[in-house]
Amino acid sequence: MLWITDLEVESHTFTTLYTEINGQTIAGIPEFSSVTTLDGRQIDFYDSEIKKLIPRQDWMKEFASGDRFKEYTEIREQVQQIYKINIHFLMQQFNHSHGVHTYQRMYGCDWDDQTGASEGFDQYGYDGEDYVALDVKELRYITPVPQGFITTVKWNNDRAQLEFLRQYYQHECVDRLKQFLTLRKVDLERRGTPEVSLLQKDFSSPVECHVTGFYPAAVTITWLRNEEEHYEDVDFGDLLPNMDGTFQKTVTLTVFPDEWRNNQYVCVVEHEGNTIQKILREDEIKSNNSKFLIVWYSVFIVVILFRIFTSHHTGTCPKRAFILT
Repeated sequence: MLWITDLEVESHTFTTLYTEINGQTIAGIPEFSSVTTLDGRQIDFYDSEIKKLIPRQDWMKEFASGDRFKEYTEIREQVQQIYKINIHFLMQQFNHSHGVHTYQRMYGCDWDDQTGASEGFDQYGYDGEDYVALDVKELRYITPVPQGFITTVKWNNDRAQLEFLRQYYQHECVDRLKQFLTLRKVDLERRGTPEVSLLQKDFSSPVECHVTGFYPAAVTITWLRNEEEHYEDVDFGDLLPNMDGTFQKTVTLTVFPDEWRNNQYVCVVEHEGNTIQKILREDEIKSNNSKFLIVWYSVFIVVILFRIFTSHHTGTCPKRAFILT
């Protein structure tokens, strides 16, 4: 028998990434985009082409129907205009007169649901390199490049904005993160019933008991042989996350066709008080010649291109955006 403990992470991350691109871009890549993530999963998206904030999770649609979502859309429209100005200022600071250049901001907060500890982060980048970052604890901006000196001096003298950001990262950001966690949990618990399939690549291959779409992560998966627990030639795969926040697991049984024809093999799945059984027989087996693809987290193109934003994944947005000049 295999018992998998609940692997929902104790630490949660809420992040927003803004990207402004100047110059000729590849078709389909917008001039400005905004992506919000919760624990690495995209929850909303906005760009300069669609000009609309789009929820990316079903549970976000409830939030999207409120006035707050409309406010967030308006904020992104404002940020889009400001970033168009800022990237030209940065190009002048770095003596760039042409070519494709990027200006990005990634900000948000981490929260530990066990200790209650939280921490904000706020980083700016130009062409994939660090430009300016907010030291949230010290409440001051720092820069690793001389081109960022003018900006840090200006922003550090804006005490009202610094106080606003302190309140945001200590309270509003974490409150919004908790709200979204609650919405996600309610949605997942409502539909997180396991789907169980018996898969086999070909007639002589091992048989996989594939369980997916369940939440929370605690699950018991057992192979029975003639009503007794069977562990011989059984391989337990890793618990894996699905893109929608549910989980999947595969337990493989290596057995010859004559063996399971002459004996009864059953995959038993227990989850949240419910039991699902799949008897190993020909009419229950599905071919997986195309093999189930393991669903990994979405990786944003801009994150791949610009390594500055690989240290965090991201939230709601502070209501003000800086003009660099």
